[in-house]
Amino acid sequence: MPHPPLPRVTPAFLLRAMVAAAVTASAMGCAPAADAVDSREVVFDSQSYFAVTVDTRQEDIELHWRNPDTAQPFGSIEALKTWTTSKGRPLSFATNAGIYDRDYKPLGLYVEDGKALVPLNLAHGNPRSGNFSLLPNGVFAVYDDGSVEVRTTEAFKAAARKPRWATQSGPMLVIDGEVNTQFDNGSDSMKWRSGVCAKSSHEAVFVVSRAPVNFHSFARLFRDELGCRDALFLDGTISQAFTPDDGYAGAPAFMTRPYAGMVAVFPKGR
Repeated sequence: MPHPPLPRVTPAFLLRAMVAAAVTASAMGCAPAADAVDSREVVFDSQSYFAVTVDTRQEDIELHWRNPDTAQPFGSIEALKTWTTSKGRPLSFATNAGIYDRDYKPLGLYVEDGKALVPLNLAHGNPRSGNFSLLPNGVFAVYDDGSVEVRTTEAFKAAARKPRWATQSGPMLVIDGEVNTQFDNGSDSMKWRSGVCAKSSHEAVFVVSRAPVNFHSFARLFRDELGCRDALFLDGTISQAFTPDDGYAGAPAFMTRPYAGMVAVFPKGR
């Protein structure tokens, strides 16, 4: 049978086809990977930071302490990563969660998949005993609807809202738009530091410093650079953050210690 005649190719047709192809290629090249979180380098007050923004409409935030298969603590991001990968859930992001005690147990509230494994800690200790006692401390919480929040411990208790995932740590860095008054701008207490804020009900920002900083500077980063009204310190010298694209950021590997709990982020529904 004879073939049908080919359509007539005009210069205008070619131009339209080339423009369409260019737009498609550009969109494909610029679109972020579906499984990637939004990570970036931030410089503030001549200090460098690694920041990761998690949109809970696109990603799920969880907390993991012990391996369900062995009941033993994961202890490291690498161990957590190996386990989640074996379950078909590659990590988009991970970082250590709140402060823990000498027995490698979370020092404050720790909620994993709706279960409070450690209760809310309302003790008012001596600030010299650790950063957790530098008041007010606070809670980072994720709820069933995917909403996130950072609140002082007292405000969290008063709200009486049950989280799906939560970690208590301290001190609060920023409270209702103000830097924690316990902090001294001229402090020489310089440590690697990590923290978190909820910029909106579905947007959490995690930060780890690239070098030692004091509390006041770290708090102002959240308030003045990131626009956070409430921010929580997670941990200090041992803190690291991981994404598949960026690798590890934060404290040098030789300074890290086993973690009690870790924040783990996965693509939605994975």
